[in-house]
Amino acid sequence: MSKKYDYDLIAVGGGSGGLSVAERAAVYGMKAAVVESGEMGGTCVNVGCVPKKIMWYGANMAHSLSNARDYGFSIEQNGFNWEHLVTKRDNYIAGINEWYHTYLEDSNIAEINGFASFVDAHTLDVDGKRYTAKHIMVSPGTKPMVPEIPGAEHGITSDGFFELDEQPRQVAIVGSGYIAVELAGVLKALGTDVCLYLRKEHVLREFDAMLRENLLEAMLDQGIDIMPSTQIVEVRKEEDGSLTLIDDKGHNSSGFDQLVWAIGRDPNTAGMKLDAAGIETDDQGYIITDLYQQTNVDNIFALGDVTGRAPLTPVAIAAARRLADRLYNNQTDRHLDYQLIPTVVFSHPPIGTVGLTETEARDKHGEAVKIYQTRFTAMYNAMSRHKVKTAMKLVCVGAQEKVVGCHIIGPGSDEMLQGFAVAIRMGATKKDFDDTVAIHPTSSEELVTMR
Repeated sequence: MSKKYDYDLIAVGGGSGGLSVAERAAVYGMKAAVVESGEMGGTCVNVGCVPKKIMWYGANMAHSLSNARDYGFSIEQNGFNWEHLVTKRDNYIAGINEWYHTYLEDSNIAEINGFASFVDAHTLDVDGKRYTAKHIMVSPGTKPMVPEIPGAEHGITSDGFFELDEQPRQVAIVGSGYIAVELAGVLKALGTDVCLYLRKEHVLREFDAMLRENLLEAMLDQGIDIMPSTQIVEVRKEEDGSLTLIDDKGHNSSGFDQLVWAIGRDPNTAGMKLDAAGIETDDQGYIITDLYQQTNVDNIFALGDVTGRAPLTPVAIAAARRLADRLYNNQTDRHLDYQLIPTVVFSHPPIGTVGLTETEARDKHGEAVKIYQTRFTAMYNAMSRHKVKTAMKLVCVGAQEKVVGCHIIGPGSDEMLQGFAVAIRMGATKKDFDDTVAIHPTSSEELVTMR
């Protein structure tokens, strides 16, 4: 390292991307630092994937208890203790936070606490103190959006959801993406009345139509009120503390004790002075990078949600490690391939999806597309009064019927997708699926027996 710089690498943001690039750089003997103004671990650990999954497990437990009588168990339910689950969840997360501090110290990675802003392309100001680096990697993540309407401040975002000490009785959720449907499913399963407001007609608009339709049906069966093609134009807080929502159709809906905005996220770059380093962003404020995570400034890189591509924790980790491999281990063409990235929505039931939707495939390949799909009630659900449906679709292309998309909704979808994602990434065809011996009795066997 040139004596001109304090570090070989400074990662701005202590989330999955920043931590991973610093860790891999340190493995290669580089002097690295991570700058973070909040808790280590970023959105995923503190107000995202981890606490969300714990709440999802709690919601699944509620479903299991309800189904137990159908399997011959006599169970008396004496309610649900929200505070108990939240306390255990927060203690678990605190343990992860503490582990990060220890791990960084043990790995000789400097931990710089504070808010970073650019002075120039090699210099950061962190709460009044300056640090220099040969390479700077920017990964501050995103933050939840709140609409600019009267009374919007009376609502909370997904961040606020994880600060709730008491379980709300009646909740309005505004949004149609994965955060909206996940929170709606959790709250409903735990006993909260939920009303979901959609700006357009469908949930998960960018997902395959089969997934959207089956999830919407399942949510309605669970008793979630769905308000399609409805926009909230004003929020009013009443004298008793409850909230009234006024929509664009002139309807007033009253009695909500919480309102959750889940309408999207903005890049978390405010105050970072990106222009001081000459870093370019797009019209939405996302940092523009090439396939190698490089910005328009030679020594500055960006990855994770702030780039606007595939906002998933494993994506940030994978991109970060590949960046460090390229910069510090002479793997000159090492970069993340953003195609065929599997993802899961922890809705009720969960969704697993990888590759092209049917619509995307037909737009790209036309008549060469062939679809295989099935819909059934899995054995577990067939034994219970809650006949949750499982649905699967394989999107195939060409004479060899190469599998270019796999979409699953139903219990267990979250766990079964990973292996199939490997096969699809390796170029598996429908014949490869057919030639695989089924594991019986499972839901996943349907993916290798579809006709």
